Amino acid sequence: MHHSTLLGLFILLSVLSSSYAGKVLVVPVDGSHWINMKILIVELHAKGHNITVVRGSSSWYIKEQSPLYTSITVDTGEFDNDFTEKFLPHLLKMQRQGRSFWNEIALADEVYRKFTKFHQQICNMTAAMFENEILMNSLKDAAYDLVLTDPAFGGGVLLAHRLGVPFVFNVRWTMYGEAHFDIAPSPLSYIPVTGLLLTDKMTFSQRVMNMLTYIMILYKSSKYFASPYQEFSQKYFGPDVDFFSLLQNADIWLMRNDFIFEFPRPTMPNVVYMGGFQCKPAKPLPDELEKFVQSSGEHGVIIMSLGTIFGQLLSEINDEIAAAFAQLPQNIIWRHTGSKPANLGNNTLIVDWLPQNDLLGHPQTKLFVAHGGTNGVQEAIYHGVPIVGLPLSFDQPDNLSRMQAKGTAKIVDIATLDRTMFLEALKEVLHNPSYKENMQRLSKLHHDQPMKPLDRAIFWIEFVMRNRGAPHLRTQSFRMSWIAYHSIDVILTLLMIFVLFCFMIYSIIKLLCFKLVFKKKIKAE
Repeated sequence: MHHSTLLGLFILLSVLSSSYAGKVLVVPVDGSHWINMKILIVELHAKGHNITVVRGSSSWYIKEQSPLYTSITVDTGEFDNDFTEKFLPHLLKMQRQGRSFWNEIALADEVYRKFTKFHQQICNMTAAMFENEILMNSLKDAAYDLVLTDPAFGGGVLLAHRLGVPFVFNVRWTMYGEAHFDIAPSPLSYIPVTGLLLTDKMTFSQRVMNMLTYIMILYKSSKYFASPYQEFSQKYFGPDVDFFSLLQNADIWLMRNDFIFEFPRPTMPNVVYMGGFQCKPAKPLPDELEKFVQSSGEHGVIIMSLGTIFGQLLSEINDEIAAAFAQLPQNIIWRHTGSKPANLGNNTLIVDWLPQNDLLGHPQTKLFVAHGGTNGVQEAIYHGVPIVGLPLSFDQPDNLSRMQAKGTAKIVDIATLDRTMFLEALKEVLHNPSYKENMQRLSKLHHDQPMKPLDRAIFWIEFVMRNRGAPHLRTQSFRMSWIAYHSIDVILTLLMIFVLFCFMIYSIIKLLCFKLVFKKKIKAE
């Protein structure tokens, strides 16, 4: 028995010593995107991989010291820290002015100007790394197996290309827009463009608007968001290097959505869907919070959270929401920062932070009031909780419009919100059983899959590390010109051959007819 035990330990140690521990360089995006990236980092760390995270010196959420990773902090200079304190409230004030055409244009221009600065700052940060020979030599000497990055900003793409390392995207959006449009065939006849709140069933006029909006977004994104990266690529990699091609060269695209949430559409072999990968079973609530939840009795509780960026709304909106909540029999748990709203009822608990996943998974939770961020929507699907949506900006209106199209959410326009409108929306979702039934159906579909989304994501990350990339899954379509991709040259060539053939037939027939007429004329004479 003693010898068999030693033999077993020897075999176990041999397996552990031979297991592959890769080196991963992570170039994340701050804010809510970091929450998603950190989940992958936690899982990769648990599997024994060595992780290095590149962060800016003025990062909001990415800590310099962590037991999960080693960090490389790059000086970002005077980074704009007024984003949440000034810019987002300014956007809300503009929305409250009304939904006119010109106001929507002005709103979009504000966002474009702000994010153009962000993209330029990312390029400046990446340039500082490239100019630091000691840092770049250390990165090359580290011999990373993989760069894991979020292409909402392009720094990770540039760094991976400079190091010559395979790279994987943790992606929903790129600087060009929704990620599918950058990698997969996207027929505009049934794939709605972000911002229009359309479904995959469009009328003719909607398809016209879809086409025009796509052209406008493509132009503006290329001009304002992608141009700093294109200039950077030409400066450091040569005049013939196209940044968009570098972006499309990612080995695996880990998409933070799936077809339970998204409308069906064409995809590609190197696109892996991990929608809801951050979701997990609910854990017990803290004692005080559990007591508050249980005190609601048969009416249950409503959760309200507007994500990591929008901690608070304008005071006038907060007061209307509080007044509506006060008229309900349910208890309310509201994540809110700043001064307490007026008209706050005894049934409403204001907290700086709440365990959102655990509350959504609690049997007493009846409704989720959310801004429509991808994480919150996916968690609501996972736990089967219907939504009253308050879309504020960015991708949130489209996320909620998809849920509304599937009968799982009711949207309230923040521009016209008042206590009466908000209360009616809450009562409709609470008392109309179809909302909960539809969300429960989506939840069942989400859980009915052979592999957990997080496990699927980790498998493909490790696959790229083991095989030094996945070129066999990358399409060559992005290396083709627009004319060749759409076979316009082939169509024109075949059309020309057809026209020539028809012309030859016409000429032959004309010649035969001429000869026939000529012979008849001679006989007549």
